[in-house]
Formats: sequence, C-alpha cells, structure tokens
Amino acid sequence: MSVARRGFLQLATGVVAWPALMGVAVAQAYPSRPVRLIVGAPAGGGNDIVARLIGQWLSERLGQQFVIDNRPGAGTNIGTETVVRSPPDGYTLLLVPSSAAVNATLYEKLSFNFIRDIAPVAGLIGVPNVMYVHPSFPANTVPEFIAHAKANPGKVNMASGGHGSSSHMAGELFKMMAAVNLTHVPYRGNAPAFSDLLGGQVHVNFATTPGTIDYAKTGRLRALAVTTTSPLEALPGVPPMAQFVPGYEASQWYGIGAPRGTPPDIIQLLNKEIVAGFADATMKSRLANVGGIATPMSAAEFGKLIAEETEKWGKVVKFAGIKAEN
Repeated sequence: MSVARRGFLQLATGVVAWPALMGVAVAQAYPSRPVRLIVGAPAGGGNDIVARLIGQWLSERLGQQFVIDNRPGAGTNIGTETVVRSPPDGYTLLLVPSSAAVNATLYEKLSFNFIRDIAPVAGLIGVPNVMYVHPSFPANTVPEFIAHAKANPGKVNMASGGHGSSSHMAGELFKMMAAVNLTHVPYRGNAPAFSDLLGGQVHVNFATTPGTIDYAKTGRLRALAVTTTSPLEALPGVPPMAQFVPGYEASQWYGIGAPRGTPPDIIQLLNKEIVAGFADATMKSRLANVGGIATPMSAAEFGKLIAEETEKWGKVVKFAGIKAEN
C-alpha cells in the first residue's frame, strides 16, 4: 500500500471516529449544569408528581439538579412547545404525558408535530384510570352502571378534567365500547371535577390514580373498575374494566422526551439512568404508592408507543367528535 493511500485511510478513519469520540465527550461532560424538566400541567397533579419522582432520582444519580418547570395550558401544548423551541443540548427535557398522543388529533392547528419534533428518551410508568362513582349512585358494579345508564340515557353526568384530558378520553372510550350515552361535564382540571364528584354534583369520573385512590380506600368514593387489563395492587378487589367491556384499556402513561436533534449519547445516558431507577427498591415503592406501574422502555420502544397511542386516540377523538376547548 502506498504511503499516500495509507495516509488517506488513516485520515478517513479519523474523520469517521471523530463524531463518535465527540459524542462520548459530550455524554461524559453531561450534565454540567442544572437541567429543566418541563411539565405542561399545574403543580400537584399526576404529571407533576411523576416528574418530581423522576427528577429527584436523576438529580441524585447525575449530580446536577433536575428542576421541575411547570408550564400549564392548552392541554399540555404550551409545555411541549417550550421544549420544541429549546436548544437540543439535553438541558431542557419534557415530561411526556399520554395527552400528547390525543392532542395530535384534538388540536387542528399546532405549531409543532409531536412525533417529528420531540425525540423519545424513555418510557416511565403507566398510571391506570379508575372509574369512580359517588356512594349514592345506584350501581355497585360496572354491569349495574351500564344497565342504569342505558335505562337513563343522557341523565348520567360524566365529569372530566377538560376536553381531551385523560379522564375525558377514558370516559369516551367507555361510552363508545359499552354503547352508553353519558353527558360529559368538562372542568378546568381534574381537581374541581373531583371536588364535585365528592360532593355528589356529578355521577362518575374516570380519574387517574395519583392523588385519588385514598378516596376509594376510605369509602368516600366507590371504585367500580380500573382501566388496565390486570388488577391494580394498590386497589385490591377492584376488577379490570376489560372483565366487563372486552378489549377496553385506557391507561395514562408518562415518559421523557427531548428536542429533536438532542445528541444520541445524552439520550442513551438518560435512558440508562432512568431504567436503573426501576430496579431501585425505594423508587419502586414510591411509584407503587401513587398507583403507578413501572414500564421502563428504550427510546425506540417509547417512540413506538407514542405512534400507536396517537393512532388509537385519534380514532376515539374522531368517533366522538371531540373539539379542543377554546
């Protein structure tokens, strides 16, 4: 081999290796300052609780603060847009809720395309919804509820945290699959919706478990079913909805995303540390206490889930004719 050719090959090898070496250097240096974890919902709800759990874990593992930055509004779209417009350097992340999959169809005009503009980092947990009714409601089981609703079409009020919220979409899927006519009563957030359910002003709410399961445990509300396909350890004795409505499943889920173009090495590092959290006994206990089911996923697996859920809930939005709140 000629000296010139040998020199060219060495140079080419160096050029190919340089980006990889740079990626390793970036990952080794990351994070060198605090990281923002954007939550597109107010403090205190399920989104916020999950974000603070994973943020605390990452802060302890990576030696920098993962600061929770609540940016509520427009069905979590304000928070998403904040991340889409941020530099793809790993210092602005997004707590991705299942509403992101709903919003793709629910909102006709968005300034971003979620699947295109947000890079999946890791799946976190699945959070079941629970079908709650007030103790005065004349149904102790899902079949009794369906029978009552069919005998009183339009007279059973279904509260939700707003158009397109997890509680709304779980309820609409139930209406569609059980063929019942419930009157949707949207609130600006699940806290006021739940307050009216506790007061008996509305009849049913398909709320997520964080912050709500104690009401069932203390008897202030009656839990008729969980929306997962299997029973929930945190609510023993409460059956899965699929036992009565075959094929029904409507869990809320959460993950972490980043702006498109974030270095793969940073995504890989974050995924590795997040997955490690699910092997930690303390972290697992904290998740179980809020009714969460650990679903650690690779970035590719989480991206696949987002795509599948976007298709699934798009069909429900169109079937029910749901429009975003103005």
